[in-house]
Amino acid sequence: MTSTAGASGAETHPHDVIVVGARCAGAPTAMLLARLGHRVLLVDRATFPSDTISTHLIHPPGLAALERWGLLDRVVATGCPAIHTYAFDLGPFVIAGSPAGEGFDISYAPRRTVLDKILIDAAAESGAEVREGFTVEEILFDGGTVTGIKGHGKDGRTAIERARIVVGADGLHSSVARATGAAGYAEKPKINAYYYAYWAGLPMNGSFEAYDREDRAFAAWPTNDDQTLVICAWPMRDFEANRDDIEGNYHAVLARAPAFAERISKATRTERFVGMTIPNYFRKPYGPGWILVGDAGYLKDPITAQGIQDAFRDAERCTRALDDVLVGRRPFDEAMRACQEARDSEVMSMYEFTADFAMLEPPPPEMQELLLAASRSRSAQDEFARVTAGVTRPEEFFGHMRERMEHQTPHAA
Repeated sequence: MTSTAGASGAETHPHDVIVVGARCAGAPTAMLLARLGHRVLLVDRATFPSDTISTHLIHPPGLAALERWGLLDRVVATGCPAIHTYAFDLGPFVIAGSPAGEGFDISYAPRRTVLDKILIDAAAESGAEVREGFTVEEILFDGGTVTGIKGHGKDGRTAIERARIVVGADGLHSSVARATGAAGYAEKPKINAYYYAYWAGLPMNGSFEAYDREDRAFAAWPTNDDQTLVICAWPMRDFEANRDDIEGNYHAVLARAPAFAERISKATRTERFVGMTIPNYFRKPYGPGWILVGDAGYLKDPITAQGIQDAFRDAERCTRALDDVLVGRRPFDEAMRACQEARDSEVMSMYEFTADFAMLEPPPPEMQELLLAASRSRSAQDEFARVTAGVTRPEEFFGHMRERMEHQTPHAA
């Protein structure tokens, strides 16, 4: 919903930036802008700690961001176990390697109740005004320019807040994207349905494990409190048929890897099943008076678990651009156009790789040969793990593998 309200001078902008959404994109954006001295209001309808649907896996590039911000020690202090090996069981063979990159050879998967609280507290400590339990009802406009928000807090009282820029960091169903009609592009339909639950008594010994079995897949990795997240996927064509028996279909997927099914039979499910279906899209991330950050501007299938580190990178990228705008170094359109181009250039190949990977169909013969060859090389296994961790671009890995195979002799080991 939108409304039009007039602006009459600088006094109508008590904030430089309002950030709508206080999770993995919004809280870092608010934190970084506040650290640069900008007046920031951060709002979210949730009160924290608060859970949300998420793979909550942070690959090495995301850890590097947390370290830059001085927050990694807080995440580690929660007792979340380190993940040092990514193992992909493709049936006939396994590719297992290290996700090492950007100074880290491990990953972490903190619960969102833990991570998001750390991020929002850091935003407040950095000087951002934080309002939890605040529901945005309208995005305010003056003509075609976004000028602020209208909403209410937990007490129900209406509040109107204005700013030079409103940031939509409110995910798939972004109120800012909806109000501004942010145009989508490179869109793909939902590919899979995913259901996950947490299990006790399922030790992972520092490994992320993924299993691909024909038109089904599942993965498991450790998180806080000695819990393990186990997520299963099946194609959207089976969504309706499977939804009446989630637990039965979930275990039917696990049964395709009998050794893992035996392990989980000795474990205890600790929480309900959570399901998600995710579209794939880019949205134009800016317009007069507004920008989009994180999932609000770019989203893809969760099978490669890139969302958190993508949000972190986008927060840093957009903060730099907004700082240029707010201090007058660059015009808004120029800065945000460059920001969009940088985002798309950085993530497009992983976007396409993720969509292909999520199809749960036998790979073409050449791809099968490349993956089989990778399984026979220690360095290639590590490089494939780095692809899935967002460290190495997919085209670089497959280019390297093609070169290796072209230079092999028929009798090479």
